[in-house]
Amino acid sequence: MTLSFNPNQLRAYFVCGTQDVPQQDLLAVVQTALDAGITAFQYRDKGTSRLTATERLELGQQIRERCAIAGVPFIVDDDVELALELGADGIHVGQQDDYVTQVIQRVAGRMFVGLSCSTLAEVQLANQIEGIAYLGSGPIFPTTSKDDADPVVGLDGLHQLVVASDRPIVAIGGITETELTAIAATGAAGSAVITMLTQSDDMRQTVAGMLVATD
Repeated sequence: MTLSFNPNQLRAYFVCGTQDVPQQDLLAVVQTALDAGITAFQYRDKGTSRLTATERLELGQQIRERCAIAGVPFIVDDDVELALELGADGIHVGQQDDYVTQVIQRVAGRMFVGLSCSTLAEVQLANQIEGIAYLGSGPIFPTTSKDDADPVVGLDGLHQLVVASDRPIVAIGGITETELTAIAATGAAGSAVITMLTQSDDMRQTVAGMLVATD
């Protein structure tokens, strides 16, 4: 049974793959994050990941089960086949020609769709596409988690995107705990983070800060 989309799911959105925790067990990291109260999890295993396709699927099945038990949406990054095979709650895609419309048609009724938008033009175009649940906008600040990251948007830029968007926006990219309140003040529904949680000394406290900022 998949979870339907709710903007509150964007409040404390954790993005992670094995490449982000090379010295740790990803399943254990995700379980700690679920116990800490994250509101969404995106399975983004790529880049320097050493998993085979079979291993990625098997690990995804285990994480998907943990998310289901916690009642937290399990979202797959950019891989439609994997998302369908795992029975994901959602899929998140980037800006590639008409890719998002193809994905929406492919997964219609089975999962919700998130789209990365970093410019006003991209948001305005997304407004015209039926079937997008939310937008991921950034990088808000410089980030080391993505080699091909778009130019930095900044807080003012984020606010402009939020105002222009018909859908809720989750901020992503280079976010630390000190900026959570400022991000919430832009009208963004929440923050999507990798490093802020993978390098946290107290994940429960970090997630609590994400939730407090969006109260």
